[in-house]
Amino acid sequence: MNSELWMQGLVAMCIGMGTVLSFLCLMIVAMTIMSAAVRKLNQIFPEAVPQAAGVKKAISSNDEEIAAAIVAAMFKR
Repeated sequence: MNSELWMQGLVAMCIGMGTVLSFLCLMIVAMTIMSAAVRKLNQIFPEAVPQAAGVKKAISSNDEEIAAAIVAAMFKR
């Protein structure tokens, strides 16, 4: 009786793990196919990339304002 339960448990475990493994393999295959399809569609319909017209961002390093903000944050308690 005890060995029968062990055998049923092992069969259920193998069926469950086999189902999960087959689903994961199927999902990997589907993702690979989808990736190839998207790669092919990107070659056919490329996405327009906006070009920057030589605009540079102004980098301001106003150390006095930063220091004042730090001091204000320290004494805010």
